[in-house]
Amino acid sequence: MRLSKVELAKIIDSTNVKPTATRSEIEKLCADAFQYGFGCVCVNPVYVGLAAALLKGFPVKVSGTVGFPFGSSLTEVKVFEAEKALLQGASELDMVINLSLLKSGDYAAVKHDIASVVNVKRQSKEVIVKVIIEAPSLTRDEKVAACRLACEAGGDFVKTATGFLGGGATVEDVGLMRQAVGKAVGVKAAGGIRTCPEALAMIEAGANRIGTSSAVEILKGA
Repeated sequence: MRLSKVELAKIIDSTNVKPTATRSEIEKLCADAFQYGFGCVCVNPVYVGLAAALLKGFPVKVSGTVGFPFGSSLTEVKVFEAEKALLQGASELDMVINLSLLKSGDYAAVKHDIASVVNVKRQSKEVIVKVIIEAPSLTRDEKVAACRLACEAGGDFVKTATGFLGGGATVEDVGLMRQAVGKAVGVKAAGGIRTCPEALAMIEAGANRIGTSSAVEILKGA
């Protein structure tokens, strides 16, 4: 697949969700996003307001994490976190599903958890919710089930991984997820993507968003 640098930049979520991220590092993340034309920056809740203020008026969206990185928060806590992120200026949310409930076979509870966060979109229909399924921790059947639950709950994207539980995006998982959700829902590949060839391979497999902490390096390698 041939993409110009501008096109590639627009589908990159430039990310810094490290627990040790400093204010100055988030300021640089936002400055780079503006300079290189990245479509979105993804940050932890504590820095959503800062990122939104720095990027106000510029065509770079801000995404806040929800239930990150383990997904085991109470649903009510995830909803509160999502609502706060939107109030602070986020227009996208990257939420982690409840892996424990999924592996317990309680699909109704998993769907309710996702749908409750998606329902926060009532404040703005333009909000995008990306549902992180943590693919490296799931069996093939669980990956497919998670994707279908995300679709049924109204998620806009399914996302491969947080990168915090070991393993990250693979071409095989991206292809499987694309097959599971069809064309109506996006697929975000994230976790361990550090080079341009890796990013392009994910796009070729079906991803239409790339989440990475190596955004500048990837774009320079395009």
